[in-house]
Amino acid sequence: MNLKSVSDEVLLVEKRIKKYIFETPLEYSAYLSKLTGAEVYLKLENLQLSGSFKIRGAFNKLLSLQEKGVKPELITSSTGNHGLAFAQAAQTLEQHGTIVLPENTSKTKLEALSFYNIKLEKFGNDCVESELHALDKAQKVNGTYISPYNDLDIIAGQGTIGVEIEKQSASLNFKPDAVFIPVGGGGLISGIGSYIKTHLPDTKIVGCQPLNSPVMYESLNAGKIIEMESLDTISDGTAGGIEPDAITYDLCKEIIDAFYLVNEDEIKSALKLIIEKHQYIVEGAAGLSLASLIQNAASYKGQKVVLILCGRRLSISQLKSLLQ
Repeated sequence: MNLKSVSDEVLLVEKRIKKYIFETPLEYSAYLSKLTGAEVYLKLENLQLSGSFKIRGAFNKLLSLQEKGVKPELITSSTGNHGLAFAQAAQTLEQHGTIVLPENTSKTKLEALSFYNIKLEKFGNDCVESELHALDKAQKVNGTYISPYNDLDIIAGQGTIGVEIEKQSASLNFKPDAVFIPVGGGGLISGIGSYIKTHLPDTKIVGCQPLNSPVMYESLNAGKIIEMESLDTISDGTAGGIEPDAITYDLCKEIIDAFYLVNEDEIKSALKLIIEKHQYIVEGAAGLSLASLIQNAASYKGQKVVLILCGRRLSISQLKSLLQ
């Protein structure tokens, strides 16, 4: 799989999902530009349907199956943005599916998912156990497991953000020097990066991860996907391991020009700035791109940079903690 083929797929996907999603704004930040010395633009995926960029990949996967005339039982596992995106896309397209959740899933997350016409099944004590059960269940019923990131259809869906960045930056008469992108399993950066590297080859792709869960960063350094323990992080949307066969690994290896790790205080400080100066509620993972820029501002002085604000799922308790 090469970047050009992924980029070509992204353009096809952009037409496929356009009527189902929002084209999110690319907003100039005067405050953050003065703070960092860069010319800073925010790509506001926190304003996307279902609350994050994940809806792009979910719609593309389900629509691509629909176009092929395939109607399998759809199964996934997620207590976060991927689960909500899957539920909304399935309900909108009148498809049926199941989300497997850990037994200890919070009432708040269960309630958010319960508003959709989707089956919820509890299994296991953590996300790994529930995901393995979902994979096994899909195989047994000859269904389709919908991965949060390890799937070309999902990656290409997320890559449509790159199409919008190219178009919106051109309308504002600039080309981005760098795009800062949160990294977990690598689906978001693989999609955006493949498109940007093909159409804006001089633009740097910057990966951003929490120091408490740097699995992709350490895997790239090791030259292979590794298993390692992750600590708690407010950037829970990017936390955890990577599937051993993840196609995102090779894409990340080719795409990423710089990769930064940020600690919990840096992430929280970035979140607070976005809340205070832009009045946007954003989740922990959305703070990674700003925290990484602030940490490395000297390297981007005078450059035009785009920060991906990937979602908005911040709990009331997290919000209170940030503002105190």
